[in-house]
Amino acid sequence: MSFKKDKRLETLVYLGLWLMLFIAPVLTLSIRITNDSSQTFNWREVLMVWREYLPFLLAFLIHNHLVAPQLVYRQKRVRYFLGAALITAIFIVWQQNHHPIGRFHHNDKPMKELRAADAERPPMPPEFESPEGPEFDNQDGPEFGDRKAPSGRPPFARHNRDDHRPPVMIGQHDIISVVILILMLGMNIAVKLYIKQRGDQRKLVDMEHKNLEQQLEYLKYQLNPHFLMNTLNNIHALVDIDPELAKQTILNFSKLMRYVLYESNKPTVPIQKEREFMDNYCTLMRLRYSDRLQFSEKHLDDDSGIMIPPLLFITFVENAFKHGVSYREDSYIAIETERMHGSQGQERLVWTCRNSLHQQIEQTSTGLPRQGGVGLENVRRRLDIIYGDEYQLDTSQSDSEYKVRLTIPI
Repeated sequence: MSFKKDKRLETLVYLGLWLMLFIAPVLTLSIRITNDSSQTFNWREVLMVWREYLPFLLAFLIHNHLVAPQLVYRQKRVRYFLGAALITAIFIVWQQNHHPIGRFHHNDKPMKELRAADAERPPMPPEFESPEGPEFDNQDGPEFGDRKAPSGRPPFARHNRDDHRPPVMIGQHDIISVVILILMLGMNIAVKLYIKQRGDQRKLVDMEHKNLEQQLEYLKYQLNPHFLMNTLNNIHALVDIDPELAKQTILNFSKLMRYVLYESNKPTVPIQKEREFMDNYCTLMRLRYSDRLQFSEKHLDDDSGIMIPPLLFITFVENAFKHGVSYREDSYIAIETERMHGSQGQERLVWTCRNSLHQQIEQTSTGLPRQGGVGLENVRRRLDIIYGDEYQLDTSQSDSEYKVRLTIPI
């Protein structure tokens, strides 16, 4: 579909250029008549100009449909230059056969007008007539100053206007026509290359967009499978211990899955829905732990109208439960959301998650603390795709606490 649109645009460009070229002589003649009321509109003059355009139009059509695609779309350089050279050669031959020396006089008068002028010219004096006949003629008068031309030796030979043989050398008119032809073929190649580059650029953008969409879809569904397994195990245990709590847990689990399957397909969601999803997630996760876990949340007083990408915070909270909660020691998870103004007056959302640490901090091969695993790397990639350089993700850790602070524009 895009290729057809590009071809349609290219055709419209060519059609507009040729229409302007064919309208130009009509406008020129109209302006001349406007300036000189004694003249009348003569369509014969316009048709004569249009007839001169026809070989250029024919050469353009052949080049555009047969020769130019060899270079632009198939990269056949040798075949293209041979075709272009053949078009130029045929054009030169046509110019030689249809623009001979005798067709136009030096003052650009047609042949019929010249012959009519010869008929009205008075006869030459006898002393300037050649014995061989009137093949010589003094065109500029019989006298030069006080001298007369010698008998039988006129000073100028009359040009034989009936000689229609093509010239031996290419004339100035032919050279200009060939230059115009070459410029026209070059313009044709330039337009085709521009249209092709425009289409290729659009295809590249579409491919990058689809690739980013696939990456976003992959990154959005990075919920830990262990979470699903543990939640189902908890529900199975609650069925016998507390059937009512098991029913409520199944309902929360259903809401969680509904959000993942349907709401997360949207580019952005209201922050209220994301908060409800996080509440259901934390409720299910807290079933596994005793009262030794302290969980706290602090939300905005007014978060209406704030839109954020779905499943943006789930990885951080998941890591907080995975690495920050212990069955044997007191643990805590604290989530806080606040609004602030940036340096340029733009409002920004600041989301912070702190959790306790009860295990040896894993280190990289360089001896530095590891700043999260694959999940955090996926979050960074997703944030790069969505926000570019407009977000800030800071992580810090100590012997007893791990902290994540995410700042995004709203």
